[in-house]
Amino acid sequence: MRAIPRTPLHTALLAVVCVLVAVGCSSLSSRHNTPSRPRSSTSPGAGTMGVAFDGLPGMPPPLDPHDLYAADRPGALSAAVRNFPNLVYVPNTISNTVSIIDPATDKVIRTIRVGRQPQHVVPSWDLKTLWVNNDLGNSLTPIDPATGKVGKPVDVHDPYNLYFTPDGRHAVVMASQDRQLVFRDAHTMAVDKAVPVSCGGVNHADFSPDGKYFIVSCEFSGELLKVDTAAMKVVGQQRLAYQGSMPQDVKLSPDGRTFYIADMSADGVWVLNGDTFAAPTLLKTGRGAHGTYVSRDSRYLYVSNRGEGSISVLEFATGKLVNKWWLPGGGSPDMGGVSTDGNILWLSGRYNSEVYKIDTRSGKLIDRIPVGAGPHGLCVYPQPGRYSLGHTGIFR
Repeated sequence: MRAIPRTPLHTALLAVVCVLVAVGCSSLSSRHNTPSRPRSSTSPGAGTMGVAFDGLPGMPPPLDPHDLYAADRPGALSAAVRNFPNLVYVPNTISNTVSIIDPATDKVIRTIRVGRQPQHVVPSWDLKTLWVNNDLGNSLTPIDPATGKVGKPVDVHDPYNLYFTPDGRHAVVMASQDRQLVFRDAHTMAVDKAVPVSCGGVNHADFSPDGKYFIVSCEFSGELLKVDTAAMKVVGQQRLAYQGSMPQDVKLSPDGRTFYIADMSADGVWVLNGDTFAAPTLLKTGRGAHGTYVSRDSRYLYVSNRGEGSISVLEFATGKLVNKWWLPGGGSPDMGGVSTDGNILWLSGRYNSEVYKIDTRSGKLIDRIPVGAGPHGLCVYPQPGRYSLGHTGIFR
């Protein structure tokens, strides 16, 4: 068929049609380079398609409304981190040091002296700084991941863990002993608001798809909190239905519908609907379930079972456990992260003064690397993603 010549009238009519049917045309000649429109939400975490992202103001909309980790694909490093050296940072809580491992050689190439009881190494929201959480030292030690330069410690009381609101405005300090969530300026760390909590041991968190709320685990009282991000206010609290519960790491599923909360005492992960905040159900994984990490293809959740030396593999699509990897000779797999290419899971060995390098394709242990005493919140850096929500690396 012969093509019909395009006239100015044709062009104008086509433009009107594009608007009316909301196809999101970026030009009249091609749609192939137009990104998909983000999901609209009428309530936190809602899943309807719309013409605008109704999220926390200032929060970057998701690249894919059906996969919150779409920006975390293998090798998808942001321009901000593309030239950073690929290293593994290991805070040693008893040695008061950070061991830095070269993953190409599996050797510790540097040891940094930091404050008392460093718990986690946390990437900043803008990806430019690594913050070492010196819990009992009441300070944060900044490390420039581009140069390795260690900056002057910043006075921050009881920084057991550290998160960042999705709009990049606030750092949220999990002040476990102080029983507070402390909202601070994400850059200066000046206090904006300290929120007292009635639960014991606030420690881990993750944010809803629209960033309007986040779920917090309370380790010592066996409770969960739901916190309004903008209002900086606790809006929900519940006790888990397991006597002696000790909830740990929190991770949201790629579709944004389910929070998984590891529980070191209940030996599994709690499956929670964050929107309704109804009582969650328990999925047993292994003794001492502790850390949770999403695979680079968004298909699996790796759960470290610290009490038995294993890693459980949960399939997001079915919500079922599909594999379990055992560390030969045992160990205490704790916190960590996934390599840039997705082929390696790095975990600290909390009670064994070592780090585990695990092949995610086979589940086999590749290496054990000796580090300082009490290794905890290990950070693999850089990692793919546009911005960091904190902890050892929650990137979106």
